[in-house]
Amino acid sequence: LGKSTLVNSLFLTDLHKDRKLLNAEERINQTVEITKHTVDIEEKGVKLKLTIVDTPGFGDAVNNTECWKPVTDYIDQQFEQYFRDESGLNRKNIQDNRVHCCLYFIPPFGHGLRPVDIEFMKALQHKVNVVPLIAKADCLTPNEIKKLKERLREEIDKYGIKIYQFPDCDSDEDEEFKQQDKELKESSPFAVIGSNTVVEARGQRVRGRIYPWGIVEVENQAHCDFVKLRTMLIRTHMHDLKDITNDCHYENYRAQCIQTMTSKMNADKRVESPIPILPLSSPDVETDNLIKKKDEELRRMQQMLQKMQQQMHEQDL
Repeated sequence: LGKSTLVNSLFLTDLHKDRKLLNAEERINQTVEITKHTVDIEEKGVKLKLTIVDTPGFGDAVNNTECWKPVTDYIDQQFEQYFRDESGLNRKNIQDNRVHCCLYFIPPFGHGLRPVDIEFMKALQHKVNVVPLIAKADCLTPNEIKKLKERLREEIDKYGIKIYQFPDCDSDEDEEFKQQDKELKESSPFAVIGSNTVVEARGQRVRGRIYPWGIVEVENQAHCDFVKLRTMLIRTHMHDLKDITNDCHYENYRAQCIQTMTSKMNADKRVESPIPILPLSSPDVETDNLIKKKDEELRRMQQMLQKMQQQMHEQDL
């Protein structure tokens, strides 16, 4: 579906230089890989360090049963590491490796969502911000893209899949930003094209693909939604993606962890008390005699006090 190619196009990097293409026999038992890359980009003078997690092999195998498990396990592992660091002594310099956004690629040659697409997005919807994309959009005409987008929106609602929802603009935002936000919402799911090849178009060198019928430009908004996707990820909605991850997805994971730990501690207390209760020893004879002597002394003292009070009362009369 061109997952790695699009990521290379987004961040101008090369994720898989020595990638080996598998034949049909090797794809039968192919497993999903998790590859992690760190790239440094600069936007309007601001330097960003992004961690890109690629999943080569997803959906390529003949048997795709629970092929999303490595992805969900990886997201949980990052939550667990952050939870451990947050609960430790040094909480000032915590490295945040949590996954803030998942770009999910939907094939353009189908008639909507496949069963694996539905199951995958449902498995991830409570763990990460899912952003659906229509891959290889240059396979479709503008009219076909429009119809496919409408079909995908209907099926996402029909199956109750929770994807990333763009927040509403504040009333004090300028009109340009409001228009941009409106276009982003209307463009979802984004129809994208990826290419690292520089071609000549209209006297300019641009990234795109050459076909017998013409040239498809990656960064031309009339051809695809690549620019809108990149703007959303890096410029306009990066902080919102991180906030939802921290305030919603991570907090749900954290609450679940604390609840599990509390339940386990309560169960351990019921089975065996952490503080051993020793049986009380029976008092020996000497201790028993000493207690009796003390009781007798207290009794004599009380009798003496009563006599003194009676004498003082007689003298007053």
